[in-house]
Amino acid sequence: MAQSMAERHQQILEILQEKKFLSVAMLGEKIGASLVTIRKDLSMLEEKGLVYRSHGSAGLQNPYVTDRHVSEKEKINAAEKIRIAKHAASFISYGDTILLASGTTINELARQIKSPGNITVISASLTASDILSKQPEVETIQLSGMVRKSSLSVVGSLAEQMLQSFSCNLLFMGVDGIDLDFGLTTTNALEATLNRQMIKSSQKIIVLTDSSKLGRKGFGHICPLSKVDVIITDNKASKELVGAIEEQGVEVVLV
Repeated sequence: MAQSMAERHQQILEILQEKKFLSVAMLGEKIGASLVTIRKDLSMLEEKGLVYRSHGSAGLQNPYVTDRHVSEKEKINAAEKIRIAKHAASFISYGDTILLASGTTINELARQIKSPGNITVISASLTASDILSKQPEVETIQLSGMVRKSSLSVVGSLAEQMLQSFSCNLLFMGVDGIDLDFGLTTTNALEATLNRQMIKSSQKIIVLTDSSKLGRKGFGHICPLSKVDVIITDNKASKELVGAIEEQGVEVVLV
Protein backbone atom coordinates (compact mmCIF):
# COMPACT_ATOMS: atom_id res chain seq x y z
CA MET A 1 0.00 0.00 0.00
CA ALA A 2 1.32 3.43 -0.95
CA GLN A 3 2.32 5.71 1.90
CA SER A 4 0.27 8.79 2.67
CA MET A 5 1.97 12.20 2.50
CA ALA A 6 1.96 12.46 6.31
CA GLU A 7 3.64 9.05 6.59
CA ARG A 8 6.32 10.04 4.08
CA HIS A 9 6.97 13.29 5.94
CA GLN A 10 7.35 11.45 9.23
CA GLN A 11 9.72 8.94 7.65
CA ILE A 12 11.81 11.71 6.08
CA LEU A 13 12.20 13.41 9.46
CA GLU A 14 13.09 10.12 11.16
CA ILE A 15 15.73 9.33 8.52
CA LEU A 16 17.27 12.80 8.76
CA GLN A 17 17.26 12.59 12.55
CA GLU A 18 19.46 9.50 12.24
CA LYS A 19 21.56 10.41 9.20
CA LYS A 20 21.75 14.22 9.74
CA PHE A 21 22.31 14.89 6.03
CA LEU A 22 21.27 13.05 2.85
CA SER A 23 20.95 13.70 -0.86
CA VAL A 24 17.46 13.92 -2.33
CA ALA A 25 18.24 10.84 -4.44
CA MET A 26 19.22 8.82 -1.36
CA LEU A 27 16.07 9.89 0.48
CA GLY A 28 13.94 8.80 -2.47
CA GLU A 29 15.69 5.44 -2.55
CA LYS A 30 15.20 4.84 1.19
CA ILE A 31 11.53 5.82 1.14
CA GLY A 32 10.69 4.27 -2.21
CA ALA A 33 9.33 7.46 -3.72
CA SER A 34 10.15 9.35 -6.92
CA LEU A 35 12.48 12.35 -6.91
CA VAL A 36 9.56 14.59 -7.88
CA THR A 37 7.57 13.40 -4.86
CA ILE A 38 10.52 13.75 -2.47
CA ARG A 39 11.25 17.28 -3.70
CA LYS A 40 7.62 18.28 -3.12
CA ASP A 41 7.70 16.73 0.35
CA LEU A 42 10.92 18.57 1.22
CA SER A 43 9.49 21.86 -0.05
CA MET A 44 6.53 21.47 2.28
CA LEU A 45 8.72 20.51 5.24
CA GLU A 46 11.06 23.42 4.50
CA GLU A 47 8.14 25.87 4.52
CA LYS A 48 7.29 24.61 8.01
CA GLY A 49 10.92 25.12 9.12
CA LEU A 50 11.43 21.40 9.74
CA VAL A 51 14.20 20.77 7.20
CA TYR A 52 16.83 22.74 5.28
CA ARG A 53 17.76 22.10 1.66
CA SER A 54 21.03 22.89 -0.08
CA HIS A 55 22.30 21.78 -3.51
CA GLY A 56 20.22 18.64 -3.87
CA SER A 57 20.56 17.58 -0.24
CA ALA A 58 18.53 17.95 2.93
CA GLY A 59 19.08 17.98 6.68
CA LEU A 60 17.43 19.01 9.93
CA GLN A 61 20.09 21.60 10.71
CA ASN A 62 20.49 24.99 9.05
CA PRO A 63 23.55 24.52 6.78
CA TYR A 64 24.75 28.09 7.30
CA VAL A 65 26.86 28.77 10.38
CA THR A 66 27.31 32.03 12.26
CA ASP A 67 30.37 33.39 14.01
CA ARG A 68 30.55 32.83 17.76
CA HIS A 69 33.20 33.60 20.36
CA VAL A 70 35.79 30.92 21.01
CA SER A 71 34.79 30.77 24.69
CA GLU A 72 31.28 29.70 23.62
CA LYS A 73 32.43 27.30 20.90
CA GLU A 74 34.89 25.43 23.14
CA LYS A 75 31.96 24.12 25.24
CA ILE A 76 30.28 22.52 22.21
CA ASN A 77 31.15 18.86 21.54
CA ALA A 78 34.10 19.17 23.92
CA ALA A 79 34.62 15.41 24.37
CA GLU A 80 34.64 14.85 20.60
CA LYS A 81 37.19 17.63 20.11
CA ILE A 82 39.52 16.04 22.65
CA ARG A 83 39.39 12.68 20.84
CA ILE A 84 39.97 14.37 17.49
CA ALA A 85 42.92 16.37 18.85
CA LYS A 86 44.53 13.33 20.48
CA HIS A 87 44.44 11.43 17.20
CA ALA A 88 45.74 14.43 15.26
CA ALA A 89 48.72 14.68 17.61
CA SER A 90 49.76 11.15 16.57
CA PHE A 91 50.61 12.50 13.09
CA ILE A 92 53.48 14.55 14.51
CA SER A 93 57.02 13.16 14.24
CA TYR A 94 60.53 14.23 15.25
CA GLY A 95 61.73 17.29 13.36
CA ASP A 96 58.35 18.29 11.92
CA THR A 97 57.54 21.86 11.00
CA ILE A 98 53.85 22.34 11.78
CA LEU A 99 51.37 25.04 10.88
CA LEU A 100 48.34 25.59 13.11
CA ALA A 101 45.31 27.55 11.96
CA SER A 102 42.70 28.65 14.51
CA GLY A 103 39.67 27.26 16.31
CA THR A 104 38.77 25.40 19.46
CA THR A 105 39.85 21.98 18.14
CA ILE A 106 43.21 23.44 17.10
CA ASN A 107 43.63 24.88 20.61
CA GLU A 108 42.88 21.42 22.02
CA LEU A 109 45.49 19.95 19.68
CA ALA A 110 48.05 22.34 21.18
CA ARG A 111 47.23 20.86 24.60
CA GLN A 112 47.60 17.32 23.29
CA ILE A 113 50.95 17.77 21.54
CA LYS A 114 53.72 15.90 23.33
CA SER A 115 56.80 16.85 21.36
CA PRO A 116 58.81 13.93 19.97
CA GLY A 117 61.67 16.48 19.81
CA ASN A 118 62.88 19.26 17.57
CA ILE A 119 59.51 20.41 16.25
CA THR A 120 58.64 23.93 15.16
CA VAL A 121 55.07 25.20 15.31
CA ILE A 122 53.87 28.28 13.44
CA SER A 123 50.51 29.36 14.80
CA ALA A 124 47.72 31.77 13.91
CA SER A 125 46.02 31.06 17.24
CA LEU A 126 47.12 33.17 20.21
CA THR A 127 45.77 30.52 22.58
CA ALA A 128 47.66 27.68 20.89
CA SER A 129 50.90 29.70 20.91
CA ASP A 130 50.52 30.42 24.61
CA ILE A 131 49.98 26.72 25.38
CA LEU A 132 52.92 25.54 23.27
CA SER A 133 55.30 28.25 24.51
CA LYS A 134 55.39 26.38 27.83
CA GLN A 135 56.85 23.25 26.17
CA PRO A 136 60.67 23.41 26.14
CA GLU A 137 61.03 21.09 23.14
CA VAL A 138 58.66 23.08 20.92
CA GLU A 139 59.89 26.11 19.00
CA THR A 140 56.83 28.36 18.65
CA ILE A 141 56.41 31.12 16.08
CA GLN A 142 53.38 33.39 16.42
CA LEU A 143 52.09 34.88 13.19
CA SER A 144 51.55 38.64 13.34
CA GLY A 145 48.55 40.56 12.10
CA MET A 146 45.15 41.87 13.06
CA VAL A 147 43.61 40.03 16.02
CA ARG A 148 40.16 38.51 15.49
CA LYS A 149 38.54 38.97 18.88
CA SER A 150 35.97 36.21 18.40
CA SER A 151 38.59 33.53 17.68
CA LEU A 152 41.64 35.03 19.47
CA SER A 153 43.69 34.50 16.31
CA VAL A 154 45.43 36.69 13.76
CA VAL A 155 44.39 37.43 10.18
CA GLY A 156 45.42 39.86 7.46
CA SER A 157 48.24 40.68 5.07
CA LEU A 158 51.06 40.63 7.66
CA ALA A 159 50.32 37.01 8.55
CA GLU A 160 49.96 36.09 4.88
CA GLN A 161 53.34 37.70 4.04
CA MET A 162 55.05 35.84 6.90
CA LEU A 163 53.73 32.52 5.62
CA GLN A 164 55.32 33.08 2.22
CA SER A 165 58.72 32.63 3.92
CA PHE A 166 57.86 29.21 5.39
CA SER A 167 57.43 25.67 4.09
CA CYS A 168 55.76 23.29 6.54
CA ASN A 169 55.19 19.57 6.25
CA LEU A 170 51.91 19.54 8.22
CA LEU A 171 48.98 21.94 8.41
CA PHE A 172 46.29 21.34 11.03
CA MET A 173 43.22 23.39 10.22
CA GLY A 174 39.82 23.79 11.83
CA VAL A 175 36.76 24.78 9.79
CA ASP A 176 33.22 26.01 10.36
CA GLY A 177 31.73 23.93 7.58
CA ILE A 178 32.41 21.19 5.03
CA ASP A 179 30.08 21.05 2.04
CA LEU A 180 30.45 18.44 -0.70
CA ASP A 181 30.11 21.03 -3.46
CA PHE A 182 31.38 24.23 -1.85
CA GLY A 183 34.26 22.63 0.06
CA LEU A 184 35.80 24.01 3.26
CA THR A 185 34.50 27.22 4.76
CA THR A 186 34.83 29.56 7.71
CA THR A 187 32.64 32.39 8.97
CA ASN A 188 35.26 35.08 8.26
CA ALA A 189 36.57 36.08 4.82
CA LEU A 190 39.98 37.25 6.12
CA GLU A 191 40.48 33.96 7.93
CA ALA A 192 39.58 32.08 4.75
CA THR A 193 42.23 34.05 2.82
CA LEU A 194 44.85 33.27 5.47
CA ASN A 195 43.90 29.59 5.42
CA ARG A 196 44.41 29.49 1.65
CA GLN A 197 47.93 30.85 2.10
CA MET A 198 48.54 28.23 4.82
CA ILE A 199 47.57 25.51 2.34
CA LYS A 200 50.08 26.89 -0.19
CA SER A 201 52.79 26.78 2.50
CA SER A 202 52.13 23.17 3.56
CA GLN A 203 52.77 19.70 2.17
CA LYS A 204 49.99 17.78 3.97
CA ILE A 205 46.61 19.25 4.91
CA ILE A 206 44.81 17.75 7.92
CA VAL A 207 41.39 19.10 8.85
CA LEU A 208 40.08 18.70 12.40
CA THR A 209 36.33 19.04 12.80
CA ASP A 210 33.55 17.54 14.86
CA SER A 211 30.73 15.96 12.87
CA SER A 212 28.32 18.87 13.44
CA LYS A 213 30.28 20.84 10.80
CA LEU A 214 29.76 18.24 8.06
CA GLY A 215 27.16 19.27 5.51
CA ARG A 216 27.30 22.89 6.63
CA LYS A 217 28.91 26.01 5.18
CA GLY A 218 30.21 29.38 6.30
CA PHE A 219 30.57 32.72 4.54
CA GLY A 220 34.25 32.46 3.60
CA HIS A 221 35.30 29.79 1.09
CA ILE A 222 38.70 28.26 1.88
CA CYS A 223 39.24 25.54 -0.71
CA PRO A 224 37.61 22.57 -2.45
CA LEU A 225 37.74 19.15 -0.78
CA SER A 226 40.31 18.02 -3.36
CA LYS A 227 42.96 20.14 -1.58
CA VAL A 228 42.58 18.15 1.67
CA ASP A 229 44.56 15.01 2.53
CA VAL A 230 42.91 13.92 5.80
CA ILE A 231 39.78 14.85 7.75
CA ILE A 232 39.64 13.73 11.38
CA THR A 233 36.13 13.79 12.84
CA ASP A 234 34.06 11.97 15.44
CA ASN A 235 32.17 8.72 15.00
CA LYS A 236 28.76 10.44 14.94
CA ALA A 237 29.40 11.50 11.35
CA SER A 238 26.87 10.38 8.73
CA LYS A 239 28.16 7.28 6.93
CA GLU A 240 26.64 8.50 3.67
CA LEU A 241 28.37 11.87 3.93
CA VAL A 242 31.68 10.30 4.94
CA GLY A 243 31.43 7.98 1.93
CA ALA A 244 30.75 10.93 -0.37
CA ILE A 245 33.79 12.77 0.99
CA GLU A 246 36.00 9.71 0.54
CA GLU A 247 34.83 9.43 -3.06
CA GLN A 248 36.53 12.79 -3.63
CA GLY A 249 39.88 11.28 -2.62
CA VAL A 250 40.01 12.47 1.00
CA GLU A 251 40.95 10.11 3.82
CA VAL A 252 38.38 10.36 6.62
CA VAL A 253 39.34 9.18 10.12
CA LEU A 254 36.53 8.58 12.63
CA VAL A 255 37.46 8.68 16.33
